Amino acid sequence: MAATLVVPSDVTIMEEKTKIGKRKLGIMEKVGLLTMLPMLHIHYSKMDKYDMKAVLSKKYDEDDTSNAADICRRRQESVRKSVISNIFMWDTAWVMTGFAWWSFRRYNYQSRLVALPFIFYGGTFVGRAIGDIVTGRNAEFARDRFLGALPAKSYYAAE
Repeated sequence: MAATLVVPSDVTIMEEKTKIGKRKLGIMEKVGLLTMLPMLHIHYSKMDKYDMKAVLSKKYDEDDTSNAADICRRRQESVRKSVISNIFMWDTAWVMTGFAWWSFRRYNYQSRLVALPFIFYGGTFVGRAIGDIVTGRNAEFARDRFLGALPAKSYYAAE
């Protein structure tokens, strides 16, 4: 790959133009950002937790009815739902693992060690579904979810 210059994407530039200040993050958003794992960027096709924090910390004018402001607010709401649903993924995985540990209390430790990683892994899938339902992410439009998944940075390509 010849391109090594990382630049903000088009949607990030639009967000910077339409913001009016800084927004304070809620406690659930802070915890959700803390539970996200680090990301190795090869193609800059996803947002990492720092990009999500940048999207969430921007404040937009509520009275602005332009299309750009509407897109920015929808993107921010989609990212907020994604961040908060991440909390439920980890909580459900740990709770399911704890219940399995309790269920295996009469068995030796080898049988526990065999079952627990699989239950934890399955708990992440169940937790994602629960988090999507609780935050309302399962009911959002596909275009809003697409806006929330757009990367904040990309490689520079001279066209």
